[in-house]
Amino acid sequence: MAAPGWRRPRARLAAALRCVRAARNWKHRAQRPPRAEPVQAALYVHWPYCQKRCSYCNFNKYIPRGLDEESMRSCLTREAQTLIRLSRVQRISSVFFGGGTPSLASPFTIATVLETVSRCAHLAADAEITLEANPTSAGASRLAGFRASGVNRLSIGIQSLDNAELRLLGRNHTAAEALGTLEEAKKLFPGRTSVDLIFGLPGQSVSSWAGGLEELLQLCDDHVSLYQLTLERGTSLFKQVQQGSLPMPKQEVVAEMYESAREMLRDVGFRQYEVSNFARNGALSTHNLSYWQGSQYIGIGPGAHGRFVPRAHGESLREARIQTLEPDSWMKEVLACGHGTRKRTVLSQLEVLEEVLVLGLRTDIGITHQHWEQFATSLSLWDMFGSSEEVKELEDQGLLLLDNRGLRCSWKGLALLDSLLLTLLNQLQQSWADRTAPGT
Repeated sequence: MAAPGWRRPRARLAAALRCVRAARNWKHRAQRPPRAEPVQAALYVHWPYCQKRCSYCNFNKYIPRGLDEESMRSCLTREAQTLIRLSRVQRISSVFFGGGTPSLASPFTIATVLETVSRCAHLAADAEITLEANPTSAGASRLAGFRASGVNRLSIGIQSLDNAELRLLGRNHTAAEALGTLEEAKKLFPGRTSVDLIFGLPGQSVSSWAGGLEELLQLCDDHVSLYQLTLERGTSLFKQVQQGSLPMPKQEVVAEMYESAREMLRDVGFRQYEVSNFARNGALSTHNLSYWQGSQYIGIGPGAHGRFVPRAHGESLREARIQTLEPDSWMKEVLACGHGTRKRTVLSQLEVLEEVLVLGLRTDIGITHQHWEQFATSLSLWDMFGSSEEVKELEDQGLLLLDNRGLRCSWKGLALLDSLLLTLLNQLQQSWADRTAPGT
């Protein structure tokens, strides 16, 4: 009987040939270029209608008069088809229904849009699908309908838990209604219900703001968005403040409101992962992160914005797109052309880098070197900012960090981002001009 492991000469030759072939195949596989990642984008869907216009809002929204939802639904799906095909996007990473008040749309409309999107590109079963909701248009049965339609995350526009402040803002819900909607939403979307609050209101104090936030933190889910009131021209609130009938809090008081909110949220386990957004238990919004990371996104619906490369036209540069604002005009354009894009602007590489800088620094992670290299292959963060005395001064002040991880704001600097960006944008533009000048 032969010893273990012994092979006849023919068997040894066959085994050797198999080893050679395996090595050759491995070598060929190693030399093949890596498989390209599927082209992906986030999708924003704008529902332009509201029951009423809030006193502070200048978003693209309309009070419907004889709304034909079937026509709006048909145009939303057609524009989604057109722009997804134009971009040649293979994967939709997330969908966000904003407005307006998209909770006024029927669950059937939401489901139809999502079905259309999934036919045009891969939409993973666990992809984040967010819908903005106002308390008065989001009863328990309606919320259940949205969940059945494919929505798995809700963003509720509570804005305040003070009824006087809600009246001032022109909201058509009460604090009790807001909390009732929040309770129902948490049952249907546990861990995936976000709430919006506004601070810096006329007549608001630090103590009144902190009291309302403390009450909400005892009841909210795992995501909170805080927005400072911005007075927009053309709004009734702007007019009242300009006329002197409403006193706005001083800027240092507003800054104290923001700082007290950050600390309160941190104390109960929330991470400030973006200037205005806080999450715990990993409940970060992947859709909003795609904006801040400079990813492609497609905007459909009246007035929607987008950033993507129209590859079907043979283009290689990213475009900024704005859809026609007025719903009836937009629908006519969609029926005639397949989409209602009113404005297209080709972005230069510098303009893309400016957006990456401005948006990326809004997050606590900031901009990693690897992320920056996706947009600037030959000019690193060190090249752009490493030799700047102004940037070094911001580092010395404890506002900014530039290290082996990348470029980011400190906790203190995140609250002062707008003032830091002036310096950083100037430095980016100067470095770009120096590095790309002829003869350099």
